[in-house]
Amino acid sequence: MKLTSRNSTIAMLAAAGMALLSGTAAAHHSFAAAYNMQVPITIKGKIVDVRLTNPHSHFFLDVTNDDGSTSRWSFEAGTPSGMLRNGYSPQVIKKGDEVTINGFRARDDSDNGMLRELITADGTLYGMFGPQDGGANSTR
Repeated sequence: MKLTSRNSTIAMLAAAGMALLSGTAAAHHSFAAAYNMQVPITIKGKIVDVRLTNPHSHFFLDVTNDDGSTSRWSFEAGTPSGMLRNGYSPQVIKKGDEVTINGFRARDDSDNGMLRELITADGTLYGMFGPQDGGANSTR
């Protein structure tokens, strides 16, 4: 088969497209691969930062340990668009707010986890993708 300039260009574009897609697929991971779904945890602390970035949002909080020291925890949540679509907004949870997070611990036992639900001081419940059972005013 004779390789023409047109065929060569198509082959190069196809290879470039596959390379881009494989990078995106590798960047996205399974929650079950990173977090131990058999070890649920409940963590209470103060919000330090909330990052609504793709592919998943992250909640960072300072947690006071039994000995009085502080640990910085990071919880991975749903996609920003999914959370916003279901009623979560950056104005809902602010720096310094006290929250309780129920989720699953990282497999490496670091201070990281997967957020299953976040409960604000007033009892409003947010899941990985925004409010649960009844919208933004849902309480437990």
